[in-house]
Amino acid sequence: MFTPVEGRSVVVTGGSKGIGKGIAGVFAAAGAKVTITGRDEAALAAAAEDLSCEWFAADVADRGSCQDLAEMVVARHGGIDVLCANAGIFPSATLAEMTPADLAQVMGTNLHGTVFAVQACLPALAASGHGRVVVTSSITGPITGYPGWSHYGASKAAQLGFIRTAAIELAPQGITINAVMPGNIATEGLADMGEDYVAGMIASIPQRRLGSVADIGHAALFLATDEAGFITGQTIVVDGGQVLPESPEALEGI
Repeated sequence: MFTPVEGRSVVVTGGSKGIGKGIAGVFAAAGAKVTITGRDEAALAAAAEDLSCEWFAADVADRGSCQDLAEMVVARHGGIDVLCANAGIFPSATLAEMTPADLAQVMGTNLHGTVFAVQACLPALAASGHGRVVVTSSITGPITGYPGWSHYGASKAAQLGFIRTAAIELAPQGITINAVMPGNIATEGLADMGEDYVAGMIASIPQRRLGSVADIGHAALFLATDEAGFITGQTIVVDGGQVLPESPEALEGI
């Protein structure tokens, strides 16, 4: 049995939909005091009602907004035990058409937003005595690639570089930081890619299904437990085996 996270204060950035909402739902079901954040107040309010948790509108790409978020959570819940730095965007742009603004937007949310959120929560995480940071990275960038997502892939790979040094710096304060790397997960964003894309992704996964947002949430929950306290600077791929076959032929006949 793992030590319960019941009553612990958990912040999930990008928590109004998709993987973030799934992560928040798993922690809420485990009895944690969850606060979700994002930029869309209406979406946050709806998600918070679904999950029976709290919400606070914030833009992780703005360092001051992250600071306001951390201060609010500490004031309401007495501290922060877990930060799930999940907020991310994935607009498509090929290298030939990508503008400096496109690149800055993706890096601003996915990379800078991760760093800013961690910085804002550091004092509370240190005071917790069992501070945990779980970053939502991706297989795209660190392991795989996809046309139109070179800036996204770069941001996701950069997150992993960040956690490895951050893990060293945060260890003396009793804070761990790790990353979950989702494969193709059934979310609103994936549905927008079209039926043919989704069918192709399912065919490339040995388990022959898309992952659920709860699959990512349970991985994050494990990394937030006391029992995972000696794990830091590491990554967990949650993809149903998607990155394993060396070619589509490897899945034929199974």
